[in-house]
Amino acid sequence: MGRLHARVAWHVRCTRRGMQTHDHHSLREKHERQAKALGLFSVALGLSEVAAPEHVARLIGIKDRPTTRWTLRLLGVREILSGLGILGQGGTTAGPLWARVAGDAVDLALLGRGLTDSPREPGRLLAATAAVAGVTALDFYSASALSRHEKLQKLAQPIHVVRSVTINRAPEVVYQFWRKLENLPTFMAHLESVRDDGESTLWRAKAPAGTTVEWRAEITIDRPNETLAWRSLEGATVPNRGVVCFKPAPGGRGTELIVELKYEPPGGAIGAAIAKLFGEEPGQQIAGDLRRLKQVLETGSVVHSDASIHRGMHAARPASEREKITVLGSEV
Repeated sequence: MGRLHARVAWHVRCTRRGMQTHDHHSLREKHERQAKALGLFSVALGLSEVAAPEHVARLIGIKDRPTTRWTLRLLGVREILSGLGILGQGGTTAGPLWARVAGDAVDLALLGRGLTDSPREPGRLLAATAAVAGVTALDFYSASALSRHEKLQKLAQPIHVVRSVTINRAPEVVYQFWRKLENLPTFMAHLESVRDDGESTLWRAKAPAGTTVEWRAEITIDRPNETLAWRSLEGATVPNRGVVCFKPAPGGRGTELIVELKYEPPGGAIGAAIAKLFGEEPGQQIAGDLRRLKQVLETGSVVHSDASIHRGMHAARPASEREKITVLGSEV
């Protein structure tokens, strides 16, 4: 019954996640179509300002002067470039739209100046100013929406970590030690246990804020003394996958061990950044883990500094046997 409830809960979470993803994509497509429409509008407006500035001047109710025509032509070139920038990006990025917002601000400033310069037709100029203000609001809304979508897309991307270390042991020795997955907690500080059930493995690890996470994984590639790859099974709290390569180091210096990991942290990139402040980001973890693995395989134990044993402020002194047992546990 417990497994059934767990499956139902997992299905509900996946369904919600799928619906949210679908809604996010639909909304993004809507804003991209809106951005493309604004890009076409920019090009059309810019062409009219460049080709017939005198007609545009009469249309918006300002005096047709040589300086006015040159100003409108320059504004037209800017509009064309902004529109081409939006269309060239397919309406998928916010940068060109923010450029339009800046251009709109310039247009509003010029129109405001025209209102104080005895306009030819004040009513038309006021209507044109109101229209530009409306377009500015639409540009700002579209640019803000695309900026939010870009941030969400970055948060949804998995974190990619690659670390390496050279160990003065033969590749077969390093591989055999790593392949016995129960050995991993001896040098992976945040890993509590790994249990190999044959078809899959159960991993239990420490998480930020004193919590723990569990997930099941399977071996996808196993080439003795060369490559070992894995991936988490469906429903993992922290979906992850990775590969470990065991290469002979140049000059007969043992093994060059390369670890590549991709994972989706809880809370996305923000969660990863917060964890990094506490030294719990996987890139930092793996670098420290590989240093400890090197020590285990080369010296038979992990070397700890005075600072890693004593907690908080303390006088410089060797650790007592009781402190070693309390802090290091089975490592002594």
